[in-house]
Amino acid sequence: MREIVLDTETTGLRADGGDRLVEIACLELVNHLPTGEHWQAYINPERDMPPEAERIHGLSAAFLSDKPRFAEVAGPFLDFIGDSPLVIHNAGFDLAFLNMEMGLCNLEPLPPHRAVDTVQLARRLYPGSPASLDALCRRFAIDTTERSLHGGLVDARLLAEVYLELIGGRQPGLGLAAKAGKRVTPVAERPVRPARPHQPTAAEEAAHAVFVARLENSLWEKG
Repeated sequence: MREIVLDTETTGLRADGGDRLVEIACLELVNHLPTGEHWQAYINPERDMPPEAERIHGLSAAFLSDKPRFAEVAGPFLDFIGDSPLVIHNAGFDLAFLNMEMGLCNLEPLPPHRAVDTVQLARRLYPGSPASLDALCRRFAIDTTERSLHGGLVDARLLAEVYLELIGGRQPGLGLAAKAGKRVTPVAERPVRPARPHQPTAAEEAAHAVFVARLENSLWEKG
């Protein structure tokens, strides 16, 4: 089964308010394991970069000024994802931006049912707990040292590991290779307790004998 882990970076939070995509990153999974195949592109948003957004992902307007526009990368992007399910953290956000850009290019939108939303998965499994990517990485002890800033491909790699944890199939020493074999569900360690003694003590046998002596036609005496 092929799936695509997808992450985007943007100029802000409002797809319907003038913000634009600046990066798309896709990571291929086969049978829930990364194959090493990926697709990534920086995108010229054709507008300024708000300082608060640049502080998050580090992508400046100057850096993006010579990058392709979305219309130029839409074809390769759609070719890479094909018809595979899309694993996205907070899918509504990313799909809103992708579909806004697709609409500007007169392309069909990506339907919501294609998305596996890991935020919703996490909230069902851990109701009331934080469901951000950082929080889930901490929960599952996933190394985030390479994530000094938000970046599409780095975040997609981390999300691939989080996704495997959420579906119960992460393998120790995940090597980003599908040849690792079947999924392994971790088994919780249980404390080993010694068997309880069942042989009656001398005091218990004496008390039982007194009790039996008080009975008429006792089964124990007939035995």
